[in-house]
Amino acid sequence: MGLISCLFLTLISAIACLTLPKLLSLILVPKNQQTAPLPIATTPQNTSSEAPSFL
Repeated sequence: MGLISCLFLTLISAIACLTLPKLLSLILVPKNQQTAPLPIATTPQNTSSEAPSFL
């Protein structure tokens, strides 16, 4: 094999190693996780507008 073909194969394998895991994660993720609404956590808020006094 010549130098050009070795460089070409190295480039192709590097691109495949970088992109295949992302593509596989996009394909294999369950569809219900993507469309499920995120739960909104509600916390009770302090209704007092005064600053606490430590004196």
